[in-house]
Amino acid sequence: MSEKNKKEINQQSYPNGKLDTDQKEKSVVAKIVWSIIAILLVLIVVFGVSAYNFYISSIEPLDPKSTEEIQVEIPSGSSSADIARILEENNVIKSASVFNLYTRFNNESNFRAGYYVFTPAMDVDEVIDSLQAGGTDLPVDALERVTIPEGSTMTQIAAIVEAKTAYTSDEFMSLIEDEAFQKQLVEKYPQLLTDVSQMEDVRFMLEGYLFPATYEVHEEMSLEEIVDAMVGKMDTVLQKYYAQIEESSQSVHEILTIASLVEKEGSDYEDRRKIADVFYNRIELGMPLQTDISVLYSLDTHKERVSHDDLEVVSPYNLYQNTGIGPGPFNSPSEESISATIDPAETDYLYFLADIDTQIVYFAETYQQHLEYKREYVDTK
Repeated sequence: MSEKNKKEINQQSYPNGKLDTDQKEKSVVAKIVWSIIAILLVLIVVFGVSAYNFYISSIEPLDPKSTEEIQVEIPSGSSSADIARILEENNVIKSASVFNLYTRFNNESNFRAGYYVFTPAMDVDEVIDSLQAGGTDLPVDALERVTIPEGSTMTQIAAIVEAKTAYTSDEFMSLIEDEAFQKQLVEKYPQLLTDVSQMEDVRFMLEGYLFPATYEVHEEMSLEEIVDAMVGKMDTVLQKYYAQIEESSQSVHEILTIASLVEKEGSDYEDRRKIADVFYNRIELGMPLQTDISVLYSLDTHKERVSHDDLEVVSPYNLYQNTGIGPGPFNSPSEESISATIDPAETDYLYFLADIDTQIVYFAETYQQHLEYKREYVDTK
């Protein structure tokens, strides 16, 4: 076949002579397209992972080990976006945008204005909880924290107030005994104070009615406001128990009186429930409660051990010499002791004693068993 004929055949089979070239070009383009798609997919994955890691990192504490306290003011009328910006600017959170996203996704709202103290060790959930609980009306540095320990007596509370505020112990005690002030409180908190206002022989009407807690007191706060806050806190705590107390055969005053004894006699909740039951069992049998707490209160002093002579002190509060629970509370009981008194254990115990070193409380149904525990765990110390 001549070269001319071959050329003609090739031109007929492969028009323009470009088939191989087109296929090659298409193959190259396809490779480029798939490469671009692959690169885009990788970029999307990388971006997604980075965004997720940033999100997770941003809801975690800024600095888990930090103990720095940062005071932040959230102005009234601030939006969630405003609050997020303020928190980021004050180095409380890592990202305002993530904070906004997190609160929207979790439907968190009801943030309140005020002054707050945050730390970089708080995660987003803790910051949100604080914002929903509410801050203070005044800057924290303008406040004094007054802590009343559980089981504090009225005179001890007076000393604490004197140490932490501009008011003296004498001023505090004078107000506590002011009848006009007492009347105001009874009218304001009738469920709480009506019973005690009708009691006789109580040393201080408000003994046991000032709830043990930490209170934030500012310079302009009057002594009346401070005491009112403590009484109001007790009323708030008891709101969940009033109905239960009303259904029982006891009064609020009786519950707080027994709870004040339980407060000092036990530290474990279950022990306190048993101790409360011991008191109830003895009351039912007409036995004196014989608690050292009552003797120490009668003596108005503190001792590690009560002597036999101490037991003879003449006072309606001395529950060695008198049956019943006495005129009223011996101190300010905690909510745990109040709860244990309202819901005591069901036992046949009539006696108990505690190992001072181990804090273990030993309960007995008989006096003989009680004496054996005393010889083994107390007398050998």
